Amino acid sequence: MNIIEILKVIVLGIVEGFTEWLPISSTGHMILVDEIINLNQPSAFKNMFLVVIQLGAILAVLVLYFDKLNPFSVRKKPAQKQATLVLWSKIILACIPAAVIGFLVDDILDEYLMNGYVVAATLILYGVLFIFIENRNQYRSFEVQKVGDISYQTALWIGLFQLLALIPGTSRSGATILGAMILGCSRAASAEFSFFLGIPVMFGASLLKVVKYGMNFTGSQIFYLILGMVVAFVVSIYSIKFLMGYIRQHDFKFFGYYRIVLGAVVLLYFIITAFIG
Repeated sequence: MNIIEILKVIVLGIVEGFTEWLPISSTGHMILVDEIINLNQPSAFKNMFLVVIQLGAILAVLVLYFDKLNPFSVRKKPAQKQATLVLWSKIILACIPAAVIGFLVDDILDEYLMNGYVVAATLILYGVLFIFIENRNQYRSFEVQKVGDISYQTALWIGLFQLLALIPGTSRSGATILGAMILGCSRAASAEFSFFLGIPVMFGASLLKVVKYGMNFTGSQIFYLILGMVVAFVVSIYSIKFLMGYIRQHDFKFFGYYRIVLGAVVLLYFIITAFIG
């Protein structure tokens, strides 16, 4: 095993864990960071790695929200167990659009959209949208305050917003949080529902990549994959806690400004690189 490759995997795991749950596009950051550090692995493994590493981030949600998401908890009353099952049914409903469309267009996305220019453009576009929506929400009272109050209809609409995240750089959490707020959900309810949506979506995306590329990799590559997931898990724990604490006192405009600045820097970087090359 190559120590330099191990360090690159750790960096990518940190980036995944920190950005997965923030509305700034984990996939976009992973593509951009890999453009710079260049994980020296075959493209088949790299394409799978950049998606499957998200399983570590999923595990963080399951650990932090285990009681809330567990319908069989002995500490829950029958009504609470029923409410948890209803929540899961809404999560599954919201995941159907992305599962169907994502399966159909996966190859197209890999071939034409997985590049820095697309990431830069979507970072800027959705950064502007975050600022616009939060300015509109400044004096707005949200109708849905808790994730359990999200209706089936609203859940399906949030799932349709999630389709936007098929374009790299959009951010799955960003698209679903924006969509949920537009539909009248509070910041906390929007963020939590986005976390929960990530569980089946990322499991499905990871399974799709494994089926597509198989697991015919070397022992060192499997080690890299496991290491990346472990790092993503640990960092995700802190990332989720940070976001939920942050939005109790602030709105999402900071992330909008961050996206615009990062998108502009990235676009400039690729333009200069192309010009020099």
